[in-house]
Amino acid sequence: MRVPRAVAKFHRRATNPVARSLTPWLPCLGTLEHTGRKSGKQYRTPLLVFRTHSGFVILIGYGLGSDWLKNVLAGGPTVLHKRGKAIPLTNPQIVEKAEAAPLITPAPRLFYRIFPYNEAALVLCYPPELEVRRV
Repeated sequence: MRVPRAVAKFHRRATNPVARSLTPWLPCLGTLEHTGRKSGKQYRTPLLVFRTHSGFVILIGYGLGSDWLKNVLAGGPTVLHKRGKAIPLTNPQIVEKAEAAPLITPAPRLFYRIFPYNEAALVLCYPPELEVRRV
């Protein structure tokens, strides 16, 4: 189920400012910091985020035309703020939601599967220099 664009505009102006202060501390939520592909401006977007062994999966709720998604795919720096940590991520890939499900660590996998966004997911990986330190 894709959320209508009108709802996305409302969330961007009304609920996102409040959500940005809460998402880094709540399970399955995080704030993605990304750079505008045209403006170069820094943005912080609250999203549903699920840990994998090599990075994170993010559910795409507003469709493939979402500005945050276009910015990340354009290749600018991407940093996830989660539980008080800033985690740089690279190598964005769009996959089917079902394809990403086995990548998610077991604890949040059920929540991922029952969440109604079913169009696609974005997989982001730790950069190689962080991958070595995480092992």
